[in-house]
Amino acid sequence: MKPKIYPIDSDTPPPAEDLLPEVGNKAFNLMRLAALDLPVPPAFVLSTGFCRHWIQHGHAINGDLPEQLLTHVRRLENLSGLSFGDQRRPLLLSVRSGAAASMPGMMETLLNIGLTTRTLPGLIAVTGKPRLAWDSLRRLVQSFAEVVKGVPATGFDALRDEALGISGAEVVGDLDTLALRTLTLAQLHHFHELVGEPFPEDPMEQLTGAVEAVFRSWESERAVTYRRLNNLDGLTGTAVTIQRMVFGNAGSGSGSGVGFTRNPADGSNELYMEFLFNAQGEDVVSGRYPVDAADTLQALLPDAFQHLMAIRERLELAFGDVQDFEFTIENGKVFLLQTRRAKRTDWAAVKIAVDLARQGLIEPREAVNRLGNVPWEKLTRRRLLGVVGEPLATAKSAGIGVASGRIALTAEAAVAWAGQGVDAILVRNDTTTDDIAGMNAAVAILTAHGGRTSHEAVIARQLNKVCLVGCDALSIAPDGMSCAIGGHRFSPGDFLTLDGDNGVIYAGRLDVGEEKPDAELAQLNDWLRMLSPAERPATSSGGGDARALAAGASV
Repeated sequence: MKPKIYPIDSDTPPPAEDLLPEVGNKAFNLMRLAALDLPVPPAFVLSTGFCRHWIQHGHAINGDLPEQLLTHVRRLENLSGLSFGDQRRPLLLSVRSGAAASMPGMMETLLNIGLTTRTLPGLIAVTGKPRLAWDSLRRLVQSFAEVVKGVPATGFDALRDEALGISGAEVVGDLDTLALRTLTLAQLHHFHELVGEPFPEDPMEQLTGAVEAVFRSWESERAVTYRRLNNLDGLTGTAVTIQRMVFGNAGSGSGSGVGFTRNPADGSNELYMEFLFNAQGEDVVSGRYPVDAADTLQALLPDAFQHLMAIRERLELAFGDVQDFEFTIENGKVFLLQTRRAKRTDWAAVKIAVDLARQGLIEPREAVNRLGNVPWEKLTRRRLLGVVGEPLATAKSAGIGVASGRIALTAEAAVAWAGQGVDAILVRNDTTTDDIAGMNAAVAILTAHGGRTSHEAVIARQLNKVCLVGCDALSIAPDGMSCAIGGHRFSPGDFLTLDGDNGVIYAGRLDVGEEKPDAELAQLNDWLRMLSPAERPATSSGGGDARALAAGASV
């Protein structure tokens, strides 16, 4: 199809299924959310045809794309009452990737596009929040340097650490307006030094640069690896969603979060959510910052929490499946930024399918068919046996089960151990989506930082890995040659055991037993017997790749 731009707002009708390959999973589901009258900031999406053109024409964008972008930006201006590049009432935009199948964290996102030193006073005037303005510009300068210009983050991180040291703050969120202003001005100077040109003051230059950066990320090593591991090689490019910014970093009544309508690790029917106050969405999914659980949000912003609980029910009713949704709260008001079919462990997939059918959200036949690529009869979950002794430390559980293996402090080491047929546990301060090959090779993952809803935790569950995150007692030596857990020093190759059910780390290899989801298996086999041979999935009750279900397109 010819490249095309599609609007997304309250007037958007429900999209036809054949539109998914063109607009990508993210925009397709935003269209569905908008048609349901759920709170979605207005947006537009560049079809995957623009990315294909870029690939086929030597990484050159369509000649008329800037003009088309401007036309649709004008439409967002009319809807918002703001103006892109205006010095008094500036419109800011987010630019996000979105292939036809969900690829969490594999491609790039840029936020706060349109913010410059000239438009910053206007953002302060519109919001009345100078700290928000300087924080947003700080974020854009660094992300634009890294993502669009391809320069390393090291210098920007050093400037941040210096600012924290001077102020005595622990995290950037604790810096006051003056400190943020000083840090941002230093970053602008560093940008000029590294890139060889000033940070762009032209909002359209920022926007076209961000779009091209998303196109480039389609060909990044991590994105290519992810598509290979998940049999997604048939995808032909990414769409790009451009949306009006909403600000989770607008103060104490604001923040960003990720929620799952059910527990994607064990399948329990409970809201599985993490939230970070006074933050933008990338802070949550990056896994680099400590996050709050749902009960903290409920206590401090009860109205917003109740709105999210109502949204949870509407999402499952509308989509007929567990959803992974990202949201921002701006001054107490909830906005949905995306929803997608939740990646889940095979154990959770079985429980969720049975529970959805029992609740009447799907038919029993559909429950059986959804599990066609999950090996039911071979599905087991490991648990520790007997007395296990004193644990080294505890952490947040992001993936269930028990795993033992040798410590690998790099993704490359995990791949090397696996190549020798040796079980390895990937131990990191934090993982990034660049570590996907090591995550795939390891039997388990342990990180010092991050939360249960980060991109890396989502991928770990999709790969059916035991995963523990946010282990405060874990530290990696500066030379990367050893780690300490609970005051005990370990070297690469030493054995650990991770208990993903209880969030506990042990030294050595411990005895484990196995269990099956017997009640759910009995129910599934009863339903299976009721289906005619023609109605049965080809790989039901024990066939297929255990990861294929979680890797499927999120529609």
